[in-house]
Amino acid sequence: MTAKLKPPSQVSPGFERAARYYDDYAVLQRKVADEMLDRLHDVTIRPASVVDVGCGTGYCTRRLHKIWKSAQVVGFDLANGMIQQASGQKGWFSKQAYCQADAASLPLNDAVVDVVFSNLMLQWCDPQAVFAEFRRVLTNDGLLMFSSFGPDTLKELRLAWKEIDDRPHVIDFADMHDHGDALLQAGFREPVMDVDRFTLTYGDVLGLLRDLHGIGSRNIMSGRRSGLMGRDALRKLEKAYTQFADNEGRLPASYEVVYGHAWSGGRASGAHISGASSAQVDLLRPAK
Repeated sequence: MTAKLKPPSQVSPGFERAARYYDDYAVLQRKVADEMLDRLHDVTIRPASVVDVGCGTGYCTRRLHKIWKSAQVVGFDLANGMIQQASGQKGWFSKQAYCQADAASLPLNDAVVDVVFSNLMLQWCDPQAVFAEFRRVLTNDGLLMFSSFGPDTLKELRLAWKEIDDRPHVIDFADMHDHGDALLQAGFREPVMDVDRFTLTYGDVLGLLRDLHGIGSRNIMSGRRSGLMGRDALRKLEKAYTQFADNEGRLPASYEVVYGHAWSGGRASGAHISGASSAQVDLLRPAK
């Protein structure tokens, strides 16, 4: 049985509840964010406008502002709780701004953004719809940089659940080639993709489930029963999961991370932006 994503209206509450404590659990998210931000140093670009889509509590948004001090930087997130947490950490005179929005329907004018940055958000969305929206808001020489979870993510948890029941418990994450095809279909040029793998270890399954709950991703796929897991189900899951334990009895949780970047216009191979204006622009569409 395939695990399908819930619509945004049902995904958001999980992240709303997690917002206050998200930073305590988002160890992997920060690790991947740091890798993405480091990669920006290899790109010669002086953007006037940058958006961080799926900004969470603003970790990347704040760093993007430090990298491009003259740019207007706006963070978007579907969960208002995340926006509130992020807004509380910016300085009074910062050019950062935060706004609640669906990634597939950003409150932006066409072709007003020089850089779209998105860290570990895409896996909770319809990639084709979101890439099309990113292409709409990017200028002709705009840059998209993103990361997403790949199909080997939480493979141990998926296999352990299969020994217990036939309901979906872990999302079927898109692979690197799917994202590359979706980028081309959305009109992006020269997509570049690569993959990295991480393993977190736990003393027990409950520790893993607490981490997933802590970042808001415990119950984001359709087909899973709502409510807390009962003791019997937890005991069965613990038993099934032990087949993956290492020699010291630690339980692994695998994560496959897909990195990608692409340009929105017809650019010469290997070219970099070097002359973008740094003037202040009005990114957000007026409210109707």
